[in-house]
Amino acid sequence: MVAAGAPERRPLEHPIVFFDGVCAMCNRFVDLVLRADRREVFRFAPLQGETARELLPPLADDPREWSMIYLDERGVHEESDASLEVYRRLGGVWWLASLLRLVPRFVRTPAYRLVARNRYRWFGRRDSCRVPSAEEKARFLP
Repeated sequence: MVAAGAPERRPLEHPIVFFDGVCAMCNRFVDLVLRADRREVFRFAPLQGETARELLPPLADDPREWSMIYLDERGVHEESDASLEVYRRLGGVWWLASLLRLVPRFVRTPAYRLVARNRYRWFGRRDSCRVPSAEEKARFLP
């Protein structure tokens, strides 16, 4: 979860997907977006990195409380809203997944939190943050 008091933002050239760099499930989502984003619209940054510290409010001490965060020209989107906004922005067939936003947030949020709290146990955890390949490097922020 993000606390209140986000630092001032400079205009974004590209929307940014902030993800838990050591979470296997989060990294699979990033892989999916990298493959689907043929126009190379998105940039990616680990929640553990410099870019997150510069652009986002401080994170909770417990990583199990963190969520994926999507930052675009409209602001910060968290939890299920973040992934649904990414799907919406991808367009095409991926836009259909964004229709899950029609499910009320009071239903989506507890389901998201359940998965987020258990993501390391259910999907695995890496020893260190993702290192982008040479082809991916320009799309990743520190």
